[in-house]
Amino acid sequence: MSQSKSSDIYVILPDGAKLSVPSGSTISHVAHTIGPGLGKAAIAGIVNDTIVDLHSPVSNNDQVSIITEKSDQYLYVLRHSAAHIFAQALTRLYPDVNLAIGPPIETGFYYDFDGVQITKEDLPMIESEMKKIIKSNYDITRAEIPHEEAKKFYSSNPFKLDILQNEAIGKTVSFYTQDDWKDLCKGPHVPSTGKVKAIQLLDISAAYWRGDSNNSTLTRVYGTAFKSQSELDDFLRLRELAQERDHRKLGQELDLFSIPEITGPGLPLFHPNGAHVLRELSSYVDDLNIKSGYEPTETPHLFKTELWKQSGHYDNYHDDMFIFEVGDEEFGLKPMNCPGHATIFNQQSRSYRDLPVRYFENGKVYRKEQRGELSGLSRLWAFTIDDGHLFIRPDQIETEVSSVLNLILEVLRTFNLDFEIFLATRPEKYEGSLEMWEKAEIQLKSVLDNSDLVYTTNEGDGAFYGPKIDFAFKDALGRSWDGPTVQLDFTMPERFDLSYVGTDNSEHRPVMIHRALYGSYERFFMILIEHFNGKFPLWLAPQQIRILPITNENMNYAQKIAEGLSQFRVSIDDRTWTIGKKIRAAHNDRVPYMLIVGETEETQNSVSVRDRNQSEKSDVNLSDFIAHITAEYEEKRLEPDFIQ
Repeated sequence: MSQSKSSDIYVILPDGAKLSVPSGSTISHVAHTIGPGLGKAAIAGIVNDTIVDLHSPVSNNDQVSIITEKSDQYLYVLRHSAAHIFAQALTRLYPDVNLAIGPPIETGFYYDFDGVQITKEDLPMIESEMKKIIKSNYDITRAEIPHEEAKKFYSSNPFKLDILQNEAIGKTVSFYTQDDWKDLCKGPHVPSTGKVKAIQLLDISAAYWRGDSNNSTLTRVYGTAFKSQSELDDFLRLRELAQERDHRKLGQELDLFSIPEITGPGLPLFHPNGAHVLRELSSYVDDLNIKSGYEPTETPHLFKTELWKQSGHYDNYHDDMFIFEVGDEEFGLKPMNCPGHATIFNQQSRSYRDLPVRYFENGKVYRKEQRGELSGLSRLWAFTIDDGHLFIRPDQIETEVSSVLNLILEVLRTFNLDFEIFLATRPEKYEGSLEMWEKAEIQLKSVLDNSDLVYTTNEGDGAFYGPKIDFAFKDALGRSWDGPTVQLDFTMPERFDLSYVGTDNSEHRPVMIHRALYGSYERFFMILIEHFNGKFPLWLAPQQIRILPITNENMNYAQKIAEGLSQFRVSIDDRTWTIGKKIRAAHNDRVPYMLIVGETEETQNSVSVRDRNQSEKSDVNLSDFIAHITAEYEEKRLEPDFIQ
């Protein structure tokens, strides 16, 4: 490493070492300074957790790493280039197209555009043109163009002009060129189109420009790309399996829920089968709350906006709220339950001996998501949070947060769910002092560190009122969704002037904890549908037992058996089908247990038991079966296990 000069700066490498480079250096300079081999292999870089191209400058004390073809982040860069290959192919086939944006995403990429009408049937033709571009192995080169020249180039494209006027203001902007096609882009990209070895276009949908329903409706095409065909083939196989588990597909097949156009977007209807699952989920978590010292509350679906102004939601969350007038007064449907709980706490005087005060509520909330963001049960306008709010003394923070974490872990282990944990810190737009935020973040971090849980820090992803610990799940398509959460809040107690009398007989400010053990019922239900592939454990299953009489002559006996199982969700298949067809139907409906009754069973006063895993046992005493499934229900076992 050369001796540093006064004009040099230092960058911090992944191993913590400091590297001296001349002021004004780029990622490419850093890579070549580390070594000529790395300089030659460099594709892009990461500066302070942001992926940038090789031409991006570095500053003093930046944390810098280099991306090569062997890096985990290389696929992100590759897919960005695949999006450009798609756009070039589309432009070749449809010269009148107006391109919008085309970013890489977790499972591939998408590109939004306007000006041409295409359907899913057109995707193979576009894909074929993309493969020609890949085979030609065009160099992908970067150039800087004066801002005004770029505006002239896109004079007929309102979307690129919007970007130039709002996001790319400056003397120059960067373009990337491949063959005779170029696109406004920050990068980074792979060196040539031939580096994209395997691509496939996956789907087509509509999207709003900027995600705003007041803007133009665009066409969005999704695709994916990999370094090899074998990796693509593996992805497509997994994707096919995942689509079989998609909660929207299973929700229809199992008659769990629907979201009809006539009811409005993001407003699900839960059918009896789905409602049975939700009731079991509610009963389970309500019992946990009661045992853990929480008290039930109930708050209305809307409040006057004075409450939302006091809580800060009106200023910080207004665009996501449903606001309307009744007479001369303004009301808002609640996007959160916490202001109602803070108001309940404030209705009486409190002593330090009263704390912690713990409230819970299965509260319906309403958030005005963009229509293009709505999808099945994952993102809705109306959903239910298993909300809990704790009002505690500052000295109780770590104990109470630890207790909440233990509750969440108990829930997730009951369902055998895989999850990730994130510590979300102060966002750009926040309430309260920096000192308060730093203190809260340190306390949450301390709880996590002492728990030995593995977590990742999500900088800037906290709520406007405080930092939080989030638990996230992956759905069948590999997308990540927020689930349970625990959040520290020093702001709302200030806004609502909450207080308690301390040991010194003076008033003190409590700390508020927001927590949910599921997150939202609807999203958690989605995760469970896909996690279990519709094969819910006995305690959750919409229909727990189905009795299958072999002939009509066995119907009376079947009814007698059903009466003996009245504490369970049981039905009788009285259709004039063969027993084989009835078994297949019960299997397809994912019923945990089938009881087959015929002349033999009726004579012996027994049942033949078959589970959905196709195990069978004959001549079973009904009382033995009831004893077993009662224990299976109460212990919340995940699979039918009567037949060992």
